Amino acid sequence: MPYFVVTSDRGAAWDWARPMRQQDAWTEHADFMDRLTAEGFVALGGTLGEGRATGALLIVRSDSAGSVRARLESDPWTRSGHLVVRSIEPWTVLLGTLEHRA
Repeated sequence: MPYFVVTSDRGAAWDWARPMRQQDAWTEHADFMDRLTAEGFVALGGTLGEGRATGALLIVRSDSAGSVRARLESDPWTRSGHLVVRSIEPWTVLLGTLEHRA
């Protein structure tokens, strides 16, 4: 199955005065992402930047960019405006390996 790289930025609902794990709907977002990882959809994911991260990066497995976007639209943080998907790009792995974790 093809890989895609997804980059997201903090959205208008992000409260810059609070750390990530204290944002509204953190638990719901974390549970959603844990489910996607357990299903094998998310291979890798995390924040971008040091200290006050400004975005996130995901490596996902999916048939198309459209199906990636559709899955991520169900994320509580996407629906609330905490995260905004910036790009979804196909990714060809040329070096190393990504093992299926689920």
